[in-house]
Amino acid sequence: MAMPAWLADAVLYQIYPQSFADSNGDGIGDLNGIESKLDYLAWLGVNTVWLNPCFSSPMRDAGYDVADYYAIDPRYGSRDDLAKLVDSASRKGIRVLLDLVAGHTSDQHEWFVRSADDPSDDRYVWAAEQAPGFEPSPGRREGFYLPNFFPVQPALNFGYGRMNEAEPWRQPVDAPGPRANRQALRDIMDYWLRTGVAGFRVDMAASLVKDDPGKLETGALWRELRGWLDHAHPNAALFSEWTQPEVSVPAGFHADFFLHFGASQAFRSLFHNGAVYDPTFRPRPCYFDAAGAGSVSEFLAEWATAMTTIGDSGYIVLPTSNHDYPRLVAAARTAEQARAALTFILTWPTLPAIYYGDEIGMQYQPGLPDLEGSVLRLAHKGWNRAGSRTPMQWERTDPEVTYLPPDPSPTRPNVADQRSDPGSTLSLVKELIALRRSNPELGTTGTVRIINPGYPFVYRRGDRFTVAVNPAYQPAHTDIPVTGTRVLGEGVEVRDGVLSMAGESYAVFAD
Repeated sequence: MAMPAWLADAVLYQIYPQSFADSNGDGIGDLNGIESKLDYLAWLGVNTVWLNPCFSSPMRDAGYDVADYYAIDPRYGSRDDLAKLVDSASRKGIRVLLDLVAGHTSDQHEWFVRSADDPSDDRYVWAAEQAPGFEPSPGRREGFYLPNFFPVQPALNFGYGRMNEAEPWRQPVDAPGPRANRQALRDIMDYWLRTGVAGFRVDMAASLVKDDPGKLETGALWRELRGWLDHAHPNAALFSEWTQPEVSVPAGFHADFFLHFGASQAFRSLFHNGAVYDPTFRPRPCYFDAAGAGSVSEFLAEWATAMTTIGDSGYIVLPTSNHDYPRLVAAARTAEQARAALTFILTWPTLPAIYYGDEIGMQYQPGLPDLEGSVLRLAHKGWNRAGSRTPMQWERTDPEVTYLPPDPSPTRPNVADQRSDPGSTLSLVKELIALRRSNPELGTTGTVRIINPGYPFVYRRGDRFTVAVNPAYQPAHTDIPVTGTRVLGEGVEVRDGVLSMAGESYAVFAD
């Protein structure tokens, strides 16, 4: 399969459009607002931007309920505005990825409205009788439909991995409805790729084929689409929200994220903070915590297993956070601790993804109202995602975006102050990105050797660089020998060639 050459050096930046930058004064971020901040992104050094959904939507799930895949929602602008953004970004060396919601639509999408009135339409999953998880038809059609996430998000029918006589609504993956939906995905991707976007992050990528043991049929579906993509758009990339790179990359994706959900513990073992999120989701301490009671062993084991499987056929993405779970700075984790985490994320041989605002240490905000489906009331016991979707803090005063209340702290971090401060978190992130992009040893192709898998976590990148991070509050006095000159960092000393680290410290050394 084809592999776009640009992927190896990608540094991703995720933008939640309604919270980033407002160009028309209506209090909601938009595409022209994003375009106005491209100079900032180029200055920071990111070269790939991922936009959360900007398609037409009733916003019952903040855009993940798509009503028209070919139209930009008016709150964000128009198709011409997106084309202008993509063109302007390209001239600054920045690629743009769109978010593709592949497994479901809004219940207001014309496909579903038609299907809810026509018993012969099988673009969605319908049952004649009430079945667990199914919702009653809103149209003239009798029966019940299967949602994919919220009830307002009916699942598109991509078939079932296995049949069951007790559930006669199940269709095989090659039935007319599933075939039509596969073709629709290809048509949607082709349309936007022809406007110049660089690819897609695919939402809930593993959810398409239902009851699919081993995701065999889901993998076959994506490999089919990948084969078409390699031929029609060989420089485009597919990123999956799957959180199992060892499954998703062989299934046809170029890259997959380590994330907070599913069976994987890789991301949670590093960053999951039970004081903010449902503690039963991760009862054990995480590594990047001041208590110093975590371990990197789970992350290292999962990362090694995934890399052994995928080899050079794809990449793992390690994000700072995203729109669905707490920011890097949340509850007890401070901005000072976040520096050690950012140093790790930007020097590990995965693709880094910075969630907007994490580069300045924006904090998760608890206690906000439920907005556009931000509260998850089932498995996550009322977890409110709005706290990770607050306005980007460009200035010390209130931002122009008022989509959600801003951080009320009088000392809240902001771009304007940090950009002029060489000791700021923003300056550190800029320096780390520049170091990574100018030294392949620190990127995806460089080797990694673990020197110390505890506190501090010390590893060697290539033949030149040593990275050490200590997120714990307690200092770490070690017998670890370190050579070279410190390129960046704070709270770290090397005496007689031996490493000593203060609490919440980090450093990169170069021979």
